[in-house]
Amino acid sequence: MRSLPKPLEAPAHPATGVADLVRELTPATLANALIGFIFAASGPVAVILAVGTQGGLEREVLASWIFGSFFINGVLTIAACWLYRMPMVFFWTIPGTVLVGPALLHLSFNEVVGAFYMTGLLMLILGFSGWVRRAMAAIPMQIVMGMVAGVFLQFGTGWVQSVIADAGLAGTMTAVFLVLLALPTIGRYLPPLITALVVGLVVIVADDRIVAQSLATGGWFSLPQIIAPVFSWRAMFELVLPLAITVLVVQNGQGVAVLHNAGHKAPVNFITAACGLWSMLVAVVGTVSTCLTGPTNALVSNSERKSSHFAAGVLVGLLALLFGFFAPVFTQWMLACPPAFIATLAGLAMLKVLQAAFATAFGGRFQLSALITFLITVSGVSLFNIGAPFWGLVTGFAVSWMVERGDYQGGSKG
Repeated sequence: MRSLPKPLEAPAHPATGVADLVRELTPATLANALIGFIFAASGPVAVILAVGTQGGLEREVLASWIFGSFFINGVLTIAACWLYRMPMVFFWTIPGTVLVGPALLHLSFNEVVGAFYMTGLLMLILGFSGWVRRAMAAIPMQIVMGMVAGVFLQFGTGWVQSVIADAGLAGTMTAVFLVLLALPTIGRYLPPLITALVVGLVVIVADDRIVAQSLATGGWFSLPQIIAPVFSWRAMFELVLPLAITVLVVQNGQGVAVLHNAGHKAPVNFITAACGLWSMLVAVVGTVSTCLTGPTNALVSNSERKSSHFAAGVLVGLLALLFGFFAPVFTQWMLACPPAFIATLAGLAMLKVLQAAFATAFGGRFQLSALITFLITVSGVSLFNIGAPFWGLVTGFAVSWMVERGDYQGGSKG
């Protein structure tokens, strides 16, 4: 396992063993893994279903897409966390999925899948070139965290809106979470997030708020389909570069920044190459490009015990294997829960992450460029089918060179 190609970063030494995993299976690790998985298996799945339905995809094709999103990416997650002994959860690009929506209105799904293959090949080449690591190292961490804060802000505001709109459910979950934070002695035995999750489920069941029609149809097992690619120039021009930018700059940029903030040195070349190779693998079953997820990695790293973060990532990967195999029934159950449940859970889990992102972005140098990056990211603007986080990074970096050149002389960019 230590004979990776030269451009890729060396894995952890000594090699990870089963004893390392077992030693780190604490209640906090289990809670963070469960919360991270629930986040990935709820709202993001709804994005796939919405885009696919609007694009006229059949139910069997959507099930195949979800199988690749979880099962195949779950294999990569387990391998990466084990190999480097750090949290590296890989799923699919949500902004990239949104990009696919308009394309399906005038391209066949086979043409879109052909673009998935070419995007994966491009990322694989960039990963072995080492170019992505050099590009990321050139951007000050304050600017990157300004982008991360802008992306994650929606989880905080979504939580607040849920408390107002559904006080019985979201308000109860929030109150339990805050009480356990205020009573750390009890919170040591009843982790605030997992307890809020359980309380939320109790409220949902007690109030009979499961959406019955969401459970009425669908089988138990995923039956992935092989989607034959069609390589057309119009699909290449429309999707390949925007998808690659979305994965490498927006999604992987978030993920790398989150890992940096949690004290991990992310293997950027490996991540890029792995996203490229796995994007081609998941394309076989019609799944959009693989990426290093930002929010889920933030959730599994949400503990002070750094050595346990990789174990939470492995658990998320194992849960992803199960979800991918039983995707139809799990998806129906998740979508049957009230939206306020998922929004509150994600918002509470993101509080510490948001706090750390703001502290890094605005606590030192590059404050103006970090602020501009944050504002553009929050604005949600989109140009040339490329989302606001990318333009926030580009503009923030440009402003730092024009206005804050002196800050580059202040020491390390991190």
